[in-house]
Amino acid sequence: MQSDKVFVKVDNKIATVIVDNPPSNSIDPDVIDGLEKAFDNLLGNNVLAVIIASENPKVFIAGADIKQFVSWKKAEGTAVVERGNSVFNKIAGFPSPVICAIDGFAFGGGMELALACDIRVASKNAKVGLPEVGLGIYPGYGGTQRLPRLIGVGMAKKLIFTGAPISAEEGYRIGLFEHLSEEGMALEDAQKIARQIAQVGPVAVKIAKKIINQGIELSLNEGISLESANFGDICETQDKTEGAKAFLEKRKPVFAGI
Repeated sequence: MQSDKVFVKVDNKIATVIVDNPPSNSIDPDVIDGLEKAFDNLLGNNVLAVIIASENPKVFIAGADIKQFVSWKKAEGTAVVERGNSVFNKIAGFPSPVICAIDGFAFGGGMELALACDIRVASKNAKVGLPEVGLGIYPGYGGTQRLPRLIGVGMAKKLIFTGAPISAEEGYRIGLFEHLSEEGMALEDAQKIARQIAQVGPVAVKIAKKIINQGIELSLNEGISLESANFGDICETQDKTEGAKAFLEKRKPVFAGI
């Protein structure tokens, strides 16, 4: 499965979505279209985890093509961000976990793509930021909404208002990244995490992702009610019974995903 700038590899029910848009892997309409096509196609493939990575080991995604900004008026700007957000929302809402593997630079839309993922792995050579205010605009692919939910309002405002880049170590310290890798190892570490996810109950993982994403928008009591309601449903699955039996029989479970 591939487009001219985005291609997909699937191995043992783990998909890797690779962006290849030289020289800087900028996000343009073709990349947005390619990402949408990739995730639409993966919906029917029963994958257990997805990794987003770059073909270029020195650049994850260095933002958007700035040349297009010059001619934008209200209609064009609104259309661009609505299109991008529709695809990023699709990635955020993908049923299985999505892991981002960041080597090198991830600026602007590249960082916002990472924010749409469930887990972010960054190598120590990574440098990230939301520099849009330096261009007279602000992050429009979900950055103003997802970043505060991830690292807190104050720190998100600091990064967005200054537009200053930060190192991978600083990103890990403030909770932007969930895993810090040695240089050049982000993809390999992301694959290790994906394999761990692929070994556990797939129905449980998918429901857990759904209720985490929904529950974070609710009050604590509403979220707990959501958790309770879905737990009753998962008790009806074959995977629940298989998991319990395997534990008692001291063997590795064989999950059917039902």
